[in-house]
Amino acid sequence: MTGLLFLIPIALAMGLAGLLAFLWALRSGQYDDLDGAAGRVLFDDPPAGPANPVNPSSQPTRSRPS
Repeated sequence: MTGLLFLIPIALAMGLAGLLAFLWALRSGQYDDLDGAAGRVLFDDPPAGPANPVNPSSQPTRSRPS
């Protein structure tokens, strides 16, 4: 019986913490775009380019010996 005196307040506190976390998630916009997230799971990411892309116009030009 004395165990219930500890377990009931702990259970209520955990339920309140879960409710507060859910309300925080609602207010911060975690549930705004559920359809977009569902669609992104189905499609592959575009292929990644090279790690260090080289822009030829930004490279210094070498003068040719004459």
